[in-house]
Amino acid sequence: MKIIYFNFLLIILTFSVSAQTNQVSIVNNELGFKLQVDDKDFIINGMNWDYIPIGKNPLDANFWENSDEIIKEALKSEMILLKNMGVNTLRLYTGVPAKWIQYIYENYGIYTMLNHPFGRYGLSIDGVWIPVTDYSNPKAQKQLLSEIESLIKAYKNTPGLLMYLLGNENNYGLFWAGSETEDFPDDEKEKQRLGEIRGRPMYRLMNEAAKKIKKMDENHPVAICNGDTLFIDIIAQECKDVDVFGTNTYRGVSFTGIFNEVKQKLNKPLLFTEFGADAFNAKSNKEDQCSQAYYLIANWKEIYQNTYGKEKAQNSIGGFTFQFNDGWWKYDFDHRRNVNIHDKTPNWANQGYNKDWVSGKNNMNEEWFGICAKGPTNSKGLFTSYPRAAYYALQEVHQLNPYDHKVDLKVINKHFKKISIKKANNKAKVDTAILEKILKKKK
Repeated sequence: MKIIYFNFLLIILTFSVSAQTNQVSIVNNELGFKLQVDDKDFIINGMNWDYIPIGKNPLDANFWENSDEIIKEALKSEMILLKNMGVNTLRLYTGVPAKWIQYIYENYGIYTMLNHPFGRYGLSIDGVWIPVTDYSNPKAQKQLLSEIESLIKAYKNTPGLLMYLLGNENNYGLFWAGSETEDFPDDEKEKQRLGEIRGRPMYRLMNEAAKKIKKMDENHPVAICNGDTLFIDIIAQECKDVDVFGTNTYRGVSFTGIFNEVKQKLNKPLLFTEFGADAFNAKSNKEDQCSQAYYLIANWKEIYQNTYGKEKAQNSIGGFTFQFNDGWWKYDFDHRRNVNIHDKTPNWANQGYNKDWVSGKNNMNEEWFGICAKGPTNSKGLFTSYPRAAYYALQEVHQLNPYDHKVDLKVINKHFKKISIKKANNKAKVDTAILEKILKKKK
């Protein structure tokens, strides 16, 4: 349940593409689902990535409006770290110019899943900003489908584009209007009532958007981003033309029964558009890199175990770890406060993360989900990311390709058993010490 950023006005690009467009397809047979890029099996080792320096928030960072020189310098620093970790796909939002999707792909071999928010944080209709989207409103429907059409025209021939993603846990947006994560209502009947009244029109419109995209672009699949599996029965009825079920899922050390639930109710490939753990311990009130690595290793193990031909659900096509570096702007975002402070106040509670969960108290620290810590901003407006233990642990995780010949559950289990959190933490101590030294000098 994370806050994202995007440009509210879609940038229509005139960038001409000379390189070849990638052919992305979904294989579905008795062995399950898998993704192929240019006829080669492709597991999504993804990362949620943005570039928001300390002191900025998503609405004023405007990274892609910098000069080409500044953008290239920032990308070099970040993309080398990502590539060396084994990341092969980024989740980026509309507003990133197509030329930078191509640039990242051609220079670092990293693809992009392009995400349209689909009215998650409001919509401009007839020049008036509407903070909560009513998906049953014909004007809202027309506006969103128009944006989708413009999006596909601008990006469909972009080398490095992997797939399209619609929304960001928009089903959660049916319950609250703000950007910050909140708790759900306890009344199940009220949840289902809102699902029918507000959710069903949304999912129906997402399906219309998927049909429009596939008519305009046959080379890239379409996914939706749901908050966990809430309203999955409505999705099964209304989103038959969507190719991939994407989900932001935070269940702790295990995804529990989500693989089989999606298989039984949707029979679509499953993509984790967000999952992760924070690097701060609410009990001890201090950074806890080992705990973060522990949860992420376990999550990725299940993602690999449930891939094509592995005798389990066989519907997992990968995931996007949340997230690459810390978001200092997230606590009290709706009031735009404390962007220069790395806040230690937990935002919400999740019993699945039992290493710091206490009944009746919050334990999830939104500003500490980075697998890298964020360094201070220099005179160019750039920063350096400093890897935590989770970075080095995931570097080991992604050395295994679950589609390699003879990789079965036994091989996967053996691979993950060898990953040492202690060794990963020892590597990260060097990076942590460097950052601490820099921060000490600035005081």
